[in-house]
This record gives sequence, structure tokens and C-alpha cells, in this order.
Amino acid sequence: MKELKMYSSEYIMNTPMKPIEYCVDGLISQGLFILAGAPKVGKSWLALDMCLSIAKGEKVLGKETSCGHVVYLSLEDSLIRLQNRLYELTDDPSDNLHFAIMAESISNGLPEQIEYCRKRFDDLKIVVIDTLQKVRNESESSYSSDYKELSVLKSLADKLGIAIVLVHHTRKCSDGDPFNMISGSTGLSGCVDGSMVLIESKRGSRKAKLYCVGRDIENQEINVVFEMVLSISL
Repeated sequence: MKELKMYSSEYIMNTPMKPIEYCVDGLISQGLFILAGAPKVGKSWLALDMCLSIAKGEKVLGKETSCGHVVYLSLEDSLIRLQNRLYELTDDPSDNLHFAIMAESISNGLPEQIEYCRKRFDDLKIVVIDTLQKVRNESESSYSSDYKELSVLKSLADKLGIAIVLVHHTRKCSDGDPFNMISGSTGLSGCVDGSMVLIESKRGSRKAKLYCVGRDIENQEINVVFEMVLSISL
């Protein structure tokens, strides 16, 4: 039997610990996150704007960012679509922002690909996977299968000291609790360090609310307005 490795309360309280690092202040820390929303609601635009802001060290949604390298796995897009979206957001490209339009699945090489990115960019801050479904292996959704599959990415984010954000879909049915609308079982929400759900106030209004919850962030609701450049309305 392998003995448990235990820590006394005195050790935990008196030992200097490395503070939690955020790539988006108070919103996205090191760890695994879900960004969910209905199809065409603008979650990919929001994810791209976050990535561009982190790559440039600029504010996003009114929050400070930690500048560094960013990898965006845009697995449902072509290069021409990415080009068009980037021109909608900026005229100034960043050497810190890198894209891939193909990647392996979670159980067939994706963790190794992300580890390679971390070795290539020693200041890698965040990897966005758009969408989660493109890298999944499980065809059926249950608490155990969802939790087990995402645990691989959770452990990887912790090991590498980066944030991994999974762009995902919500269910069609509405719910008083936005986080209950995340597609799949509660194993997804149970595994990740934080969840963000983007809900449009009215279809086509280009106004939405981002609901955020997490282990190391405060519960918050952020009003988002989609313009040529994403902005925040407090």
C-alpha cells in the first residue's frame, strides 16, 4: 500500500506559496476553463479577442492581462476566415499569437502537442481549443467519461502552469442557472477550474452577458457589446 503524502496545517499556513497567476486578471488563471455559448453567439470572437489582448498585453473586457505567447487551436475555421476575423479586430498583428487549424484528439496526441508549444514558448500563457468537441474521443456523455477526459487537460494545465480554455456549446433549452446550460454532463463543470457562459440578450442584438464562476475567481456577470472591437459595458 502506498502511504498518503500529507501536509500539516502548520506547514500549509507557514510555507511561502507561489501566488496564483492570471492571464486575464480576476477572470482566467492557470488551469482549465470552459467558455460556452449558443452557436453563432460570438464565443469564438470573444475567445479571439482575449487571445489577441493577452498576446499584446492589452486590456480585455476592462481587465488587465499578462502579456505572453498564446496558441489558438481554431479547429472549425480556415486560414482565410481567421484572416478576416483578425482584420476585424486589429490592424496590428502580434508575434505572440499563433494558430493551428488541425490538432490531435485528447487521447491521441493533443497533450503532447500542447507540451511542445510550452517548450517552444517559455512564456506561454494560454491555449484556446475551439471547439472542445473537435478533440474529444468519447461519443457518449456521462459524468465519469466527461470528468475523466477533461482531467487529462486539467492535469496538463497544472503541470505546465498555463491556462487552457475550451470553447464549447450550450443546450438549446434555457435555464435559470446559465451554467446548467453547458452541453454535456456536470462532469465537465466539475472538472474545470472555471466556467464562462455567453448569453445574447436578444438574437442578433450584438449584446450579451458573460456569466463567470470559478475556484479562484469571484462570481461575476460582464455585459459584452460586439462591435468592430469587443468592448465592455459596466
